[in-house]
Amino acid sequence: MILTKEQILKEVKNFSGKKIKLAITDIDGILRGKVIHLDKFLSVVDGGFGFCDVVFGWDVNDRCYENSTFTGWHTGYPDANAIIDLKTFRKVPWDDNIPFFLADFRDKAGKDLEICPRSLLKKVRQKSLAMGYSATFAQEFEWFNFSANSNALNDSHIRDPQTLTRGMFGYSILRSTQNKSYFNDLFDLLEKFDVTIEGLHTETGPGVYEAAILYQDVLEAADRAVLFKSGAKEIGSLHGVIPSFMAKWNDQLPGCSGHIHQSLWNAGKNVFYDELAPDKMSDIMKSYLAGILHCLPEVLPMYAPNINSFKRLVEGMWAPTTLTWAIDNRTVAVRALPGSTNSTRLELRVVGSDVNPYLAMAASLASGLYGIEKGLQLNIPATVGNGYSDKQNGVLPSDLKAATEKMKSSEVAREIFGETFVDHFTRTREHECLQYANAVTDWELKRYFEVI
Repeated sequence: MILTKEQILKEVKNFSGKKIKLAITDIDGILRGKVIHLDKFLSVVDGGFGFCDVVFGWDVNDRCYENSTFTGWHTGYPDANAIIDLKTFRKVPWDDNIPFFLADFRDKAGKDLEICPRSLLKKVRQKSLAMGYSATFAQEFEWFNFSANSNALNDSHIRDPQTLTRGMFGYSILRSTQNKSYFNDLFDLLEKFDVTIEGLHTETGPGVYEAAILYQDVLEAADRAVLFKSGAKEIGSLHGVIPSFMAKWNDQLPGCSGHIHQSLWNAGKNVFYDELAPDKMSDIMKSYLAGILHCLPEVLPMYAPNINSFKRLVEGMWAPTTLTWAIDNRTVAVRALPGSTNSTRLELRVVGSDVNPYLAMAASLASGLYGIEKGLQLNIPATVGNGYSDKQNGVLPSDLKAATEKMKSSEVAREIFGETFVDHFTRTREHECLQYANAVTDWELKRYFEVI
């Protein structure tokens, strides 16, 4: 049920406590927030509130970017204006049902802040609507679960973490039953949090779960994806479990995907579906798919944003490495699923679970719309068989540095996202590469310390 502003404010005022939880999402997709008093909330609900713009000026470990032009020591890290989106209202069932809202940012002129991930997706969504299409998206996540708490994990320097279960056991009823209190809380509490899970099961690998979130309008889908990851971590902590959405934590085990399903609709009709076409794929669907494939190498850091992301994108490990598509083939970059008028969709399989859902969905939708707008033809033939060996149309950049350099110089990326976003985002990825280049790793110590 959609509540009016008056109904939402009444619910908040009737809450037994005086606390409200507000949160925004940073460049890396991490939820950053604060708890404020009810009186403060009521005073800022219309005009917004100050939130330090350092959330766009530091990395996942709160290390400040030294190459940012948007904010830094040179600006003094002032407040940016965060606007509460009342439509995101929900209550946190594992935290005394405290009222919760998401917010995004405006610039000094009152316009959406160009580097804000949620604002970027809103911009792309608005373009889709202007073209006559409502975008329906859903994300699914794979992730590893570990028996630990944050203090113990940090005390051990994250060495040899113990997975929740042992062995490779995908789709296991036994394993989910053995950890039923955590497993059931994930499903039930997230449902109460208005993050509906369509399906939840164990995946192959020790302690791996996979969840498919119910499809929604693209903005709501991204909201739910962000809240799912954060919610899983909070619920896990109540059970002595640490969920990790790292793309590849162990080189001997499969990585963790964050596949994105998507379709376009007009007047209640799925425009990807064509009953008369031999493959049931409409011309719009084919142009959209052509757009995704055309733009994919240009925007790859929005799908694979971290150094570790590329450790997942290796041959034979259930993650794509080539510029390919096919119908119902899990070895290609884009899996087409032409079925009924309701179910026809595309599944983008490049995306890892470490992704920022706002940026990944914005990249995918913008790329598809680019294909429609430019009238691109689907000239890349469908792969038959093993997508890893189908390299006739190219392979994906193999590391974050190469992918970032490509995006930074991409005219396509700047056309669909704007100069300001591309400049800021690629600078943050360059920072990530620099931190990695400067780090002395366990691999280096084991390889060189005694022998050299």
